[in-house]
Amino acid sequence: MLARVISAATVGLNSVPVEVEVDIEKRGFPAFTIVGLPDKAVEESKERVRAAITNTKADFPNYRITVNLAPADLKKEGPYFDLPIALGILLASQQLVAPLKDTLFLGELSLDGALRHTPGVLPTALLGKEKGFKKIFLPATNAAEASVVHGIEVYPVATLYDLMQHLLNLKQIAPVDHAEVDELIKNEEVEVDLGEIMGQEQAKRALEIAAAGGHNLRLAGPPGAGKTLLARALPSIMPRMTPEEALEVTKIYSITGNLPAGEALVKSRPFRTPHHTTSRIGLIGGGSHPQPGEISLAHRGVLFLDEFPEFPRHVLEALRQPMEDGVVTVSRAAGSVTFPAKFLLITAENPCPCGFLGDPRKSCSCTAHQIAQYKKKVSGPILDRIDLHVEVPAVKTEKLMSGSSQLAESSSQVRGRVQEAREKQLARYAGKGIFSNGELTAKEVQKICAVGEEAETLLRQAISQLSLSARAYHKVLKVARTIADLSGVEEILPEHVAEALQYRPREGEI
Repeated sequence: MLARVISAATVGLNSVPVEVEVDIEKRGFPAFTIVGLPDKAVEESKERVRAAITNTKADFPNYRITVNLAPADLKKEGPYFDLPIALGILLASQQLVAPLKDTLFLGELSLDGALRHTPGVLPTALLGKEKGFKKIFLPATNAAEASVVHGIEVYPVATLYDLMQHLLNLKQIAPVDHAEVDELIKNEEVEVDLGEIMGQEQAKRALEIAAAGGHNLRLAGPPGAGKTLLARALPSIMPRMTPEEALEVTKIYSITGNLPAGEALVKSRPFRTPHHTTSRIGLIGGGSHPQPGEISLAHRGVLFLDEFPEFPRHVLEALRQPMEDGVVTVSRAAGSVTFPAKFLLITAENPCPCGFLGDPRKSCSCTAHQIAQYKKKVSGPILDRIDLHVEVPAVKTEKLMSGSSQLAESSSQVRGRVQEAREKQLARYAGKGIFSNGELTAKEVQKICAVGEEAETLLRQAISQLSLSARAYHKVLKVARTIADLSGVEEILPEHVAEALQYRPREGEI
């Protein structure tokens, strides 16, 4: 007998429907075959399904079983198909008789029939809504994740036995209540508050500008100056994610298996800090079956690269295109996959290998050649793509001992100004697909970041004295636009341009 169950497979960051066909033939020798381009994990589902059905006190048919995953030309990966395959076998062997029209099934089975946490549930729930499915059955630990999708009933399944009872109308599984994304985002947690950091007023100001306009930031200073702490405080002052951004980020985390079991949503902006030994594929994404890298996991959030010059040069060079385009395209023989990568880059580095070049309290032990080689590790094109360059000096003793952190602004106070500035930008760029000043193209900069005669004179002098490239010139204008937004004015004034120019690197710094 033939049975059909609908599931889904993940392609890039989206899901596509997969029809699981199960045929049981009583003639011939017993066998269990899966066709339709299954990977190793799908092939191994035969043993998981066999044990799960047996341990659920159902009968595993001792006949020739053929499972086809259609469409046959699409590579099937992962353990998503355990539940639909088991259900198909029970239907084809007539142990179950149930209408499954407009219903999706997915989930990994354990040997005792329990359903395990399965990645990629959110894209599948979104697919179900888009294609007009009315119900989706999935592991109970994934129910919260799917509950943010309205328009489809989400049924949490604890075990295969519970699903059988439900389909036989012996014990019903109640659908979960749908969650409101807006309410979930309000429960955001803050790791480091800006008010806890002593001193470093200039760096804090740069953090505020970076958060308000989505500008990349470079911090340079001696060890122990607080560069890492400043970077970790950045998400606490960034604008709260919109529902659309939260769903974008959660989809990435769901597919990569980074969304904790029982969590419905990624509530706060991501903060990713890969080690400097990270490979190019680990940072950018890729592999034989392309997966998102760290830059996509940092989408709509912060990518912090500590010890920036210690990263291999070829790894850093791979950042150039994603920093400009906001996406990364991974091409393989089987096809291309595009992952989103709109992140705010913040880097931290020492002024020299020992870290004490220019420190008034400790002498530098590096030779001139070592310092030159250290600064050459990061290319000019990468540094040119960073909007704000800030020196972070060692904190003075009096500030450490005075408890001045009590007088510093908290993250919530700074975030209030940042939120107001970002709302102005959202209103200004409504309908253009732009969320911040940092995303403006060169053409848009000319229209939106126009300056007066006095500010233009200042810019002409800066271009000559600082040898600004065309990209650096546009970045100065975008930063000045953000400073004006934080000041609450529409016109870019000379003082806004002057402050923006302060964040360009001086000769000899890079």
